[in-house]
Amino acid sequence: MRIVAGSRKGHRIAAPKGVVTRPTSDRVREAVFSIVGPIEGAAVLELFAGSGAMGLEALSRGAASCVFVERDRDAARVVQANLEKLRLTGAVIANREVASALRDEGARGRRYDLVLADPPYDEWDAHAKTLADLLPGILADGALVVVETSDRVEPDLPLDLVTTRSYGSARITVFSR
Repeated sequence: MRIVAGSRKGHRIAAPKGVVTRPTSDRVREAVFSIVGPIEGAAVLELFAGSGAMGLEALSRGAASCVFVERDRDAARVVQANLEKLRLTGAVIANREVASALRDEGARGRRYDLVLADPPYDEWDAHAKTLADLLPGILADGALVVVETSDRVEPDLPLDLVTTRSYGSARITVFSR
């Protein structure tokens, strides 16, 4: 995998070993950021970070900060290694469950301009209610939420639907506040 655009364009990034993590492909990342548009100075939150590919892409494209939330310790180490390799700053890795991280961010009054959520494809139903309940409380005005799911799933959140598009076996759904 490579960073698609921005200050680290073309740099390779690592993905966690095994079959549990499914990194977002270069093609899908390029499509997402084409839909989202410029993100210079944005505060970004990547949920279910895995390799961190989406958040790394955001930082490369000029986001001011990114919080990577990933419960798997090995995957969180890969995100840290990618950040160090790319010498990207403004990042925090939260090695914890998404629900806990969202509750804490909301309690601290933190707001995000862009949220990237890519739960394991077979776990959307298990996370949908938590995301629906907790995401609106951490969104800045005009924020976007990008959800990646299996192309067979049409995610629904209590936000305005911007677009939904399929790329092979992946579906990207963009919501706005």
